[in-house]
Amino acid sequence: MKKNSILRSVRIGLAVTMFVLVNLLLLGVSWRLTIHISWVAKIQFLPALMALNYGVLALLIVLTLIFGRLYCSVICPLGVMQDVFGWFGKKAKKNRYSHSPEKKWLRYTVFAVFAVCLIIGFAPVTTLLAPYSAYGRIVNSLFRPLYDLLGNGLAAIESHYDSYMFTEVQLWMRSVTTFVVAVLTLGILGVLAWRNGRTYCNTICPVGTMLSFFSRFSLLRVQLDKSKCKNCSLCEKNCKTSAIDYKAGTVDYSRCVTCGDCLEKCKHGALEYKTASLLDRCTVRPASPERPQTASADRPDEGRRAFVTGAALTVGGAVLAETKMKVDGGLAVLEDKKAPHRETPITPPGSVSANNMNRHCTACQLCVSACPNNVLRPSTDPLRFMQPELSFERGYCRPECTHCSHVCPTGAIRRIDREQKTAIHIGHAVWIRENCIPVVNGDSCGLCARHCPTWAIAMEDREINGRIVSVPVVDTEKCIGCGKCEHLCPARPFSAIYVEGNTMHHIN
Repeated sequence: MKKNSILRSVRIGLAVTMFVLVNLLLLGVSWRLTIHISWVAKIQFLPALMALNYGVLALLIVLTLIFGRLYCSVICPLGVMQDVFGWFGKKAKKNRYSHSPEKKWLRYTVFAVFAVCLIIGFAPVTTLLAPYSAYGRIVNSLFRPLYDLLGNGLAAIESHYDSYMFTEVQLWMRSVTTFVVAVLTLGILGVLAWRNGRTYCNTICPVGTMLSFFSRFSLLRVQLDKSKCKNCSLCEKNCKTSAIDYKAGTVDYSRCVTCGDCLEKCKHGALEYKTASLLDRCTVRPASPERPQTASADRPDEGRRAFVTGAALTVGGAVLAETKMKVDGGLAVLEDKKAPHRETPITPPGSVSANNMNRHCTACQLCVSACPNNVLRPSTDPLRFMQPELSFERGYCRPECTHCSHVCPTGAIRRIDREQKTAIHIGHAVWIRENCIPVVNGDSCGLCARHCPTWAIAMEDREINGRIVSVPVVDTEKCIGCGKCEHLCPARPFSAIYVEGNTMHHIN
């Protein structure tokens, strides 16, 4: 009994530690801290698979073959989040779970669709189903703004005492589409976990299905001794994966996530986490027949669904309702810049090409969170759904910054140093005559040429509409597509010079 309690406490301690580290990484609390904890993203199963990180994959498979699906209850942040919701659900109603047969038709259909889309590079499906990426979107879209708001409040308080440990950051919504997806994901998973525990993990999650192939043969597993069982059913009623059938005396090891909740509830020593015999490990027990539904009095309250949905919509409305005006010296309201239409999207330096980004990126939003320049935001293009692309309304891609390449866990953005960054051409500037201030108003400007870090823009006198005006000329061989010219251009709402992406990045 004491041994079971210790094992469960160790598992919870490891899960809490991993969960905290993942959240610190996704919130971008500190870049120095991010450098040291970026490994927590790289040991997630699907990112390791996308990056072809064979060492991590082998380690996770061996871990599963020994301990069962410990990955799902310790390493995966989406799994730990569902445990948090399930914990509150059990507080509202004890012993709320029951055994149910494995839904193989749904489980393997989803897995097959996911595998095909992963192979052909159809990003919309893989980005939606990837568990780590789903959690990354939730943190980046919902929790990161709250964290930044708290930081801004502390910065405002500190400024009154001439202390500047906290810095104020811009609060803005990077993508309405990603925000809606994050809200829906959080709401659906919250309801499922509140009512039935790990329903998502054992019916939809492709990583859970993949690991279930190995966990069926795990060395260590929860085993039920029928001679000691008193048929109290507490183990079954507290199994969040619906894997225990106490009447048949079986445990579905393909669904068990080795959480230890059943071990804690058993007061008769009938359950024990121990080494399985070779015969048991090589034998897959048939699924037990489906049981009749419980009485209506035992069913979860459907009102909770409405509560969660209403709360999510309230939070979403509050965020969307927040507006922000930019004022020049308190005299004139400056019109916000708008993103131009780009024929080719701009992918981050290190991504090599749009095709490489599309095939490897799972849209976890970690690079978006790590970007200190506010240039990365999720794409709304259906074929690049929520994958990062650059736009320069709020900043430009500083040549010395390589943050996004240091945190990407999938290989979609390869690691580069500062010297490589300054030589990579991710796009080229294009001049729009109709928006240029010297052409429209006759005023002199030249801001883009003065601030170009690669001297790719020069001012040239031309005769336009019967007068001589100085306009920018772009040397595309020198332009690296950093977007500084587009960001600093005073034309509103569309810049007179903008960056068009390169399909394949190149180095001159």
